[in-house]
Amino acid sequence: MARYTGPQTKIARKFGEAIFGDDKSFEKRNYPPGQHGANKRRGKKSEYAIQLAEKQKAKYTYGILEKQFSNLFKKASSKSGITGEILLQLCESRLDNAVYRFGIAPSRRAGRQLVSHRHITVNGEIVNIPSYSLKAGDVVAVREKSKSLEAIVESLANRNDVYEWLSWNSDKKEGNFVSVPERLQIPENIKEQLIVELYSK
Repeated sequence: MARYTGPQTKIARKFGEAIFGDDKSFEKRNYPPGQHGANKRRGKKSEYAIQLAEKQKAKYTYGILEKQFSNLFKKASSKSGITGEILLQLCESRLDNAVYRFGIAPSRRAGRQLVSHRHITVNGEIVNIPSYSLKAGDVVAVREKSKSLEAIVESLANRNDVYEWLSWNSDKKEGNFVSVPERLQIPENIKEQLIVELYSK
């Protein structure tokens, strides 16, 4: 499956929540997509369907493909600790996600594009791999030549979310990935235990 590039509101409606952030279109039509929309009678979902939907929601939220997500789960399973929590921590440690969290990009999709187009550095070196995994203490910055880029300037001007595990220096346009976030600090509404149960079958 190729990466989804269609209307994000349609996906948000599928899950019944604005998983891609503020969405005026979703607020107007926050019922499932399709010809019958809110009127369609939906039977009770099976346990498998509920678990699968939660995995799909996590994949769409972080913009991760099936193979990548499966590999992240294997990595999380091999570490000691709560697998579901580690899985989300690995998602949050991705460079494209951090670029979004810092406010350099207005969405994860835009963050992935900035990284791919070589606008972002990690510890002073250009990194163009969106899935690059950050470690505590890594410094993520906007490349010198890209600091005046309109998309970045505009996104940072609208930056209002502050996260405990990140620190941002507006003057230098760089941020510090202070630590891997605890589960309670991650704001995403994802029931990770359902994903663990799905993969454990």
